[in-house]
Amino acid sequence: MIDRPRASGVLLHVTSLPGPLHSGDFGPDAYAFVDFLAAAKQRYWQVLPLVPAATGDSPYTSLSAFAGNPWLVSPTQLAAEGWLEPARLQEAVETTACHGAVAGRAARLQLLRSAAASFHRNAAPSQREDYERFIDSNRDWLDDYCLFAAIGESTGTYEWNRWPAPLRARDPAALREIRGELAEELVFLQTTQYFFDRQWQALRRYAADRGVQIFGDIPIFVAYESADVWQHQRLFFLDMDGRRTVVAGVPPDYFSADGQLWGNPLYRWSEMAKDGFSWWRDRLRHSLGLFDLIRLDHFRGFEAYWEVAADAKTAVGGHWIPGPGLELFQSLHQELGDLPLVAEDLGLITPEVLALRDVCGFPGMRVFQFGFDDDYLGQYHRPHSYPDNCVAYTGTHDNDTSLGWYQANADTEVGHRVRVYLSSDGHDIAWKMLEAVARSAARTAIMPMQDLLGLDSSARMNIPGVGSGNWSWRLREGQATPALASRLAALTQRTGRSDR
Repeated sequence: MIDRPRASGVLLHVTSLPGPLHSGDFGPDAYAFVDFLAAAKQRYWQVLPLVPAATGDSPYTSLSAFAGNPWLVSPTQLAAEGWLEPARLQEAVETTACHGAVAGRAARLQLLRSAAASFHRNAAPSQREDYERFIDSNRDWLDDYCLFAAIGESTGTYEWNRWPAPLRARDPAALREIRGELAEELVFLQTTQYFFDRQWQALRRYAADRGVQIFGDIPIFVAYESADVWQHQRLFFLDMDGRRTVVAGVPPDYFSADGQLWGNPLYRWSEMAKDGFSWWRDRLRHSLGLFDLIRLDHFRGFEAYWEVAADAKTAVGGHWIPGPGLELFQSLHQELGDLPLVAEDLGLITPEVLALRDVCGFPGMRVFQFGFDDDYLGQYHRPHSYPDNCVAYTGTHDNDTSLGWYQANADTEVGHRVRVYLSSDGHDIAWKMLEAVARSAARTAIMPMQDLLGLDSSARMNIPGVGSGNWSWRLREGQATPALASRLAALTQRTGRSDR
């Protein structure tokens, strides 16, 4: 267990930052948000995965477990560095404002292409050397990711089992040929990853200088339509044609009566163990270069995971299969040292899962909203019962906002229990929940930005099991006010979560 001081932070994904284009990014609004966190005496900025989304804009379904999302690269920063003409940036801003997100994406893509071309025309020798160092140090994943993305774009599909057989099977001659055909696109994709890395590391340094650490996220599974599965087919349960034989999901739970059929290919853990889980070691080492603290999504899947037939319509008929357990984490610890991980231990958790979490020393998670459906069982998620070694939330990115959740339950027994527990009449209820979590014994308390603002269900980030309409909420310009920072700073000091 890594000893950490009592502290708090704010959950806000980078895409949710304000800004003139279709998505929040690493530009001026990100730096302004760090300033807000510092003024509010927060130690952590929690973000969702920063990877490129494969489908539905979900950061939990990605084209790569290693690559950065190109939409997070700030054209404003590129213009400030001289790689973009300000007039082109302004044109993209006006296009987004007039024609919406789809046109905004296309405009942003053109900005990235223009900036990449300008970089390769005009970069100074030291900048070229820096670029080459980035390419060389990330070659293990970068080459295959860029080739995967380029082939997917050129063929019109990232479903790599539909590609010509030589590409699907990664025939060396076929790969050499396609690299030559797509050479220009590969340079663009590599350059975009370089821009991502340099902008993110600059933002991270800015945050560190102000006492703010980045709390990141690693999904347990990867998408089938990903460079990871295409590059490492032997590590997944696939048939001879590269098709999934079994897929990941979860049984019926709080979020869905049919369970959730995620569709991710499942790992051949026995195959991974043969080389000491090197793929996971590389993945975690890469993530430790991006984040200070990492939430390990669906931790229970490392003890046992829900396996569903690939042709199933729901997750109901699946069954539990033992995961790698302690062997994986011992191997990772041996290679990487103490692991700054938080176990996302929500859902159907067994004593075996809790034992694995505790022997690893990882903090678990507690969520206020889960504490009131049942007057007895819910005690586990009520703030008075939180242990020191946990991270406490009012709600996560998968929950409704606290106000929205309360409004939906106000006239039920759940709402009554909440009011009694908080000694509240329902006024300013989201902030009352935040105060209860902040007062708890949990070493770390995380406040969703929507709850700090007291927003209703219209600001919800994600509804699990719903394939569209998620991940689009944006913070508006001017909402992160000095007054809100002062209020949060006072709560943070009052509850002993600040050393500043």
